[in-house]
Parts: sequence; structure tokens; C-alpha cells
Amino acid sequence: MTASSAPHELTGQEVPEPGRANYTGAVYGSLLAASVVAGSSAAGPYPRLQLVLLLICTGLVFWAAHVYAGFVGDRLRSGKATWQEVCRLCVREWPIVQAALLPAVAVAVSPLLGLGWEGTGWLALIVAVAQQVAWAGAAVIRVGASSWAVVSVGVVNLVLGSIIVAAKVALQH
Repeated sequence: MTASSAPHELTGQEVPEPGRANYTGAVYGSLLAASVVAGSSAAGPYPRLQLVLLLICTGLVFWAAHVYAGFVGDRLRSGKATWQEVCRLCVREWPIVQAALLPAVAVAVSPLLGLGWEGTGWLALIVAVAQQVAWAGAAVIRVGASSWAVVSVGVVNLVLGSIIVAAKVALQH
């Protein structure tokens, strides 16, 4: 086992090469951010700063949980736990946190757009679902998938996003 193949052999997942995105984490983080926005919108209006912090904190907690699970599940079992491996896991899972940033920015700038609480929730949700679809599409395009695969992945991600949108609508009424 070489150093470059170790992460794949231990986890079954490739660690992105420097400069390459972890699309899985970005899609997952986008779904997570959309869920946070949908759920928090049902609670009623509260300061936007709270939603910004909720998005970022949730992303950080799920990132830490993924790193921990990867470390315990893959690294300790193999007996090859090193700080270098922990750092690789941290980097690999970081897109989960990054995916919370655009919806958080949408919430932060919503007053500049003249949006009230409800409009802010919809803007953040649209941003989260749009980036989810974009990341999923980018992933399949990056691997050279067929046009059919790109469209299929886009549709599946739109359906997932639509389920979250439907949950938001149902929770508000």
C-alpha cells in the first residue's frame, strides 16, 4: 500500500487531489444547509445572525462528526492512525462546512435586497438547492459522464431539493 493509495484502501473513498473538490461533501453539505433553512423557517422569525450562525455551526458539527466517524471507523480499525491521516480527513470533509457559507451569505445580504424573514428563508433555500444541483452536476461532468448522466443527476438533486422545499412549505402552514 502506497501513501497515495492508503486513503482509498482504508475508506473506500478517494481523497481529492490538491485543487480538486470533494463533490460528495459539497452536495451533502448543501442538502444539510437546505434542511437547516427549511427547519428554522418553521420556527418563525428571529434575527438573521442566528440563522447565519446556525448554518455555520451545523456545518462545523457535521464536519467534525464526519471526520470523527472516518477516523474511528477507518483509521483505528486499520491500526494506521496518524495526524497526517486526520488532517487528510479534515480536508476531505471540509466542503460540508463550505456548503453552508453561500446560504449564510444569502441570509446576511438579504436586508440589502429588501427581504423580510420569509423572503430571506426562501433566498437561502434557493441558494442551497441551486448549489447542491451545481455541485452534483460538476461532479459527473468532471468524471466525463454522458449527457444523460448529467441530466439524471440534476433531476435527482432537484427532486431531493424539492422534498426539502415541500417540507418547508408544510412546516410553515
